[in-house]
Amino acid sequence: MNNTSEYALSKVPEVTLIFWIIKIAATTLGETGGDAVSMSMHLGYLVGTGIFAAIFLLAVLAQIKARGFHPFLYWTTIIATTTVGTTLADFADRSLGIGYAGGSTLLFVLLMGSLAIWYRTLGTVSVEAISSPKAEMFYWMTIMFSQTLGTALGDWTAGTAGLGYSGGAMVFSALLVLIVAAYYWTNISRTLLFWSAFILTRPLGAVVGDFLDKPLNAGGMALSRYTASAVLLLLIVASILIFEQRAARHTH
Repeated sequence: MNNTSEYALSKVPEVTLIFWIIKIAATTLGETGGDAVSMSMHLGYLVGTGIFAAIFLLAVLAQIKARGFHPFLYWTTIIATTTVGTTLADFADRSLGIGYAGGSTLLFVLLMGSLAIWYRTLGTVSVEAISSPKAEMFYWMTIMFSQTLGTALGDWTAGTAGLGYSGGAMVFSALLVLIVAAYYWTNISRTLLFWSAFILTRPLGAVVGDFLDKPLNAGGMALSRYTASAVLLLLIVASILIFEQRAARHTH
């Protein structure tokens, strides 16, 4: 690469349809995988959070040290944010007893705070401006908060709001369709639309993941968390291998 901007962009994938397909699969895997460790293995939310937080930190460090865009490394880091987000949100909502609404509110404040500090420090939150380790740290911290918020918001929508898993999926899918429409037919900031879509794919993945592995009497399909996680992981790996992903070169 000939300059710093090109170097930074080479570590972020181009946003295409396959990007969003893998993103939704990764967020769904985060839900089933996080539940598999904390619930099926009976390790609890706190231990599960500690395990996935360690994986997340190692993945972020590897991503920052990388000299270019590596699809498997990037998506490994994304999956790490979704799994730690699942167990962390469940720990805050259930173990700390603050509930889904309280957890969602707290995490929304943390997410907005992360974006505000990022903007105040570097003057932009666009992924095109990721040209230093500091910018990458803000990028991954924001993603981690967004994934955690998505888990709490998905659980709140399906549970407390009484929409169920299929109802929650329909709500978040509809919101994503509105964002797509805004992308094509309005002049709304592409950066704002990107982060809005990025955030909303997480609760969609959360309710889909819960729909796959929750009991039949709770509105789920009662699939094994291990089986669901394995299938989702295979889908992600196959998508990465089959569909070429290029480094982003346009405004997200």
